[in-house]
Amino acid sequence: MASRPSPLARPPPAFRSPTRSAEKGIDVDRNVGFIGLGVMGKPMARNLLRAGMAVAVHNRSPQAVEELAAEGARPCRNPREVGEVSEIILTMLPDSTQVESVVTGPDSILAGARRGVLIVDMSTISPAMARALADKARSIGVGFVDAPVSGGDVGAIEATLSIMAGGTSAEFESARPLLEILGQKVLHVGESGAGQIVKACNQIVVALTLEAISEALVLGSKAGVSPQLIVEALSGGLANSRVLELRGQNFVSHNFAPGGRVALHHKDLGIALTLAREVGVPLPLTAIVDQLFQALEVKGCGAYDHSVLLTLVEELAGHSIIGETV
Repeated sequence: MASRPSPLARPPPAFRSPTRSAEKGIDVDRNVGFIGLGVMGKPMARNLLRAGMAVAVHNRSPQAVEELAAEGARPCRNPREVGEVSEIILTMLPDSTQVESVVTGPDSILAGARRGVLIVDMSTISPAMARALADKARSIGVGFVDAPVSGGDVGAIEATLSIMAGGTSAEFESARPLLEILGQKVLHVGESGAGQIVKACNQIVVALTLEAISEALVLGSKAGVSPQLIVEALSGGLANSRVLELRGQNFVSHNFAPGGRVALHHKDLGIALTLAREVGVPLPLTAIVDQLFQALEVKGCGAYDHSVLLTLVEELAGHSIIGETV
């Protein structure tokens, strides 16, 4: 029996004619793959479709694939198939283990990708894993950019994400047109792994800000001031932040529907603390908030939005900002 030709030797498959992104005015002449259609990934893939891109999609659960297929995406059975039909592939997955499996495991992207394909991983994983995957991909002629994002589900929906990318300058410039469709601020921060380092820094600031807002709201509320008015007052001064803008009403209404999940943010702080230990940087406040997220997971709140951190402060104070006993 004749052996199957290597995927690296196959010519690019016919998918769809190149299009121009009308909204951004960017010429993008490659077929795009997107793997990981969760809270963040699905709206990101949808924004690529709305920009006129030809997008092949895969997700572990089929519902999101079917939804986007109805909007014009090409459904794929596994990451390998995405690799076979795409020239640039974006991944948005929960953790390092899943990214490694999708990129290098059985029926993976690299099992189907041709030489010259570019992988852009937009997940939040460890810098060490990002560097290892980049080395693996480049060893067979496939590019790799680690490009984690900040901005939460709102940023993903509105295409206003901040994107911090690590990789070679050539790889970044190749990825930039797509990243500019998805984000408002797209920055090349260094070589492979640098994007993940900056994302770890980002997650420290977000976590500590969530904790600070929680303490401020419980203090002010128990002392007799409306939480809504506290949010409005803080939003007009030096205490304002993107976290307060996007999550202020979540706090006030106790609406903890998932945007940035507790379990994922807890994972991200673990990455930051591991990196800090490796390079010798003490992160005392990060460690405290990491343990608060641990407590929330133990309580069964891992799937809630990270603003649910408020409820732990409420418990400690014996006071709920919505007027109920905790």
